Amino acid sequence: MLRSVLFCFLALTLLAAGCQGQASSIPNPVPTELSDHEEVYYISPKGDDTNSGTIHSPWKTMQHAADQVTPGSTVYLREGVYRQKLKITRNGHSADDPTVFSSYPGEKAIIDGTGLSVSGIEGLIELENASYVTIQNFEIRNFTTTIGDQVPTGIYVHGAGEHIQIAGNTVHAIASNVQPEGPDLTGRDAHGIAVYGTEHPVALRNILIQDNELYDLVLGSSESLAVNGNVDTFSILDNTIHDSDNIGIDLIGYEGTSEDDTYDQARNGIVRGNEVYDISSNLNPSYGTSLPNGSNSAGAIYVDGGTAHIIDQNRVYRNDIGIEIASEHAGRSTSSITLQDNLVYHNRLTGIAMGGYDEERGSTEHSTIMYNTLFKNDTLGAGNGQLFVQAMTKNNTFTHNIVVSGSSGVLIYNEYNSNSGNVIDQNVYYTPISEEDALWVWKNKGYSGFSAYIKDSGNDAQSQYVNPAFMDEPGEDFNLQPGSPAEGYGHLAPR
Repeated sequence: MLRSVLFCFLALTLLAAGCQGQASSIPNPVPTELSDHEEVYYISPKGDDTNSGTIHSPWKTMQHAADQVTPGSTVYLREGVYRQKLKITRNGHSADDPTVFSSYPGEKAIIDGTGLSVSGIEGLIELENASYVTIQNFEIRNFTTTIGDQVPTGIYVHGAGEHIQIAGNTVHAIASNVQPEGPDLTGRDAHGIAVYGTEHPVALRNILIQDNELYDLVLGSSESLAVNGNVDTFSILDNTIHDSDNIGIDLIGYEGTSEDDTYDQARNGIVRGNEVYDISSNLNPSYGTSLPNGSNSAGAIYVDGGTAHIIDQNRVYRNDIGIEIASEHAGRSTSSITLQDNLVYHNRLTGIAMGGYDEERGSTEHSTIMYNTLFKNDTLGAGNGQLFVQAMTKNNTFTHNIVVSGSSGVLIYNEYNSNSGNVIDQNVYYTPISEEDALWVWKNKGYSGFSAYIKDSGNDAQSQYVNPAFMDEPGEDFNLQPGSPAEGYGHLAPR
């Protein structure tokens, strides 16, 4: 997803009452276990596709297996390196009896794209209009291109379908190494995992992405893990994403992925328990590498035009931006997002950003940011603060958060007057400098000191300015000490 090189204002939206219950009903399936009746086949680097596919007479290629096995079969890859692609277009048997491709237990199969060509947007492992399929426990690596407008992807799911699981995989060294010419920065895209709902009205539904590791990705204008277009009901759970040159997790709407605009919006997702760190665009040519402090435009978790998502219990740190909820599309909103119980610390530009990055973008509406801990973000010292409120934020709530500034002393920064109906109250604030020097900027007016801010901004009448007393700040243990005045606030507060 191409974002402006001048990007410096980001956006964020949160979930309205009622949507949380809907999204929370998504089941959290576990990796598929073999049933007594299902067929099992085997692939080995030393196999032959003329064999019978048994453990003693294995096949050689994944594609042969995909084309031959009956729905609901399990295909085990024995340990070794497979320089081949896999495209699945056939359904498994059912949600309880999917077709499974997996490394053999106790072994690791490596799917390696070295020397393989890329055609358009293409996955080393790809699912097209397929349902009831599980991909698990592979290492997927080295799928790259130097040709513009080719998009190498580790695992690519597209079309329509349901009950797809991507679990326990390691995806790395996926790269678009296209060198931009002059000011033209387009044509550089890659993904670690991409889920694109391209059809309508039938969506991609009941997608589980769990326990994967994604790293060392050269992404250009795209994302490590993207859910884009007509995708309805999904869970992104307990993944680790790090050391890549653009966005970690992105939930996207209104990019034209689905031709019918009515359905072109990722919705009803859960993003829970993920760890995302060291995500930065500063060495990414698509965003310019000559800026004095870098572009700092890559968020760990980003919602751009999505709706009705729960984003909770994630740990995000040392990224350009912690969590951003926005719409880059004029007249379109990110809406009804619940952002809760996250730990967001030591990110460069800001901790949480919400609203359009200028007055010509879309809006952030009817969302709730609650029970998060924001600790010493804005490490650049540029003054964007811990909560960065931008243009077109409407009817959002920010409550029961712990907010601790870095050396700039800025806690909330909002320079726009185009915001309305936002409720900011019952939070805990603190700075490492004196209370009189703590800074809030609200609707382009700055306030030094907590009392002055409360008196004139209309915000935080029931909030407090107090040291939350974390257990071990240098050790990044943000549990509260016994008797902390911040009990009941922040990411570990009981519900």
